[in-house]
Amino acid sequence: MIRKIISIDEEKCNGCGLCANACHEGAIEIIDGKARLISDEYCDGLGNCLPECPTGAIKIIEREAKSFDEEKVQKRMEEMKRNNRAADIEEEHAGTGHGAGCETHGPGPEPLACGCPGSAARMIQRKTVQRQDRPAFEYESRQSELSQWPVQLNLVNSRAEYFNNADLLVAADCTAYAYADFHKDFIKGRITVIGCPKLDDIDYYKDKLCDILANNNIRSITVVRMQVPCCSGIVRAVKEAMLETQVIVPYNEVIISPDGSIL
Repeated sequence: MIRKIISIDEEKCNGCGLCANACHEGAIEIIDGKARLISDEYCDGLGNCLPECPTGAIKIIEREAKSFDEEKVQKRMEEMKRNNRAADIEEEHAGTGHGAGCETHGPGPEPLACGCPGSAARMIQRKTVQRQDRPAFEYESRQSELSQWPVQLNLVNSRAEYFNNADLLVAADCTAYAYADFHKDFIKGRITVIGCPKLDDIDYYKDKLCDILANNNIRSITVVRMQVPCCSGIVRAVKEAMLETQVIVPYNEVIISPDGSIL
């Protein structure tokens, strides 16, 4: 099929690896000092890597290519995570001696065939930290870092003054509940919009983001999503909006696990 896919100019590539780090599908590797697309099936053609390239070596073209295969991407990412964990363990053992400082964990639950959050319901066990310096009923008050209202992408005015010269945070709405320091680490210093790519109209999100990008000087975009397949829709909306408007700004993507960890 003819579709959009990245093209890498090896003469311009300096081998910095920023594109490989930015590609959350694992489609790019640094081989012999140059960035290479290792499989058409791993590339979604949305250009997450474009804003990261300092030499302009990457562009989006249309050519005959195999379809993007999300299932193969998931398997590849799982394999890469296993390899990274093995490398971390090997490095830890090499530096501290086998077993030093290691905790023993039981086997985790078997991965579900369906990644939808509704079918992945589970309890999250956490250690309770007892505070001895104040009564149990007292709580620590924190100041909100939210600097504008509303935040729901369906409700914001894309021509609102606060969008001009903004660093934009686009977040799946579950992320703020899963990640404890969401205000401090993500909302602070950014204009925030949120949405649910599973329950809302993702095409409307894309159109709204196009309007925001076309009519404001957006300086950067940070996308925070959950570790579930349906959450990739919010990433797709942002990438397609950048490509459609040709407003390519510094882009960062953060994935939060259901237990609140950054992956």
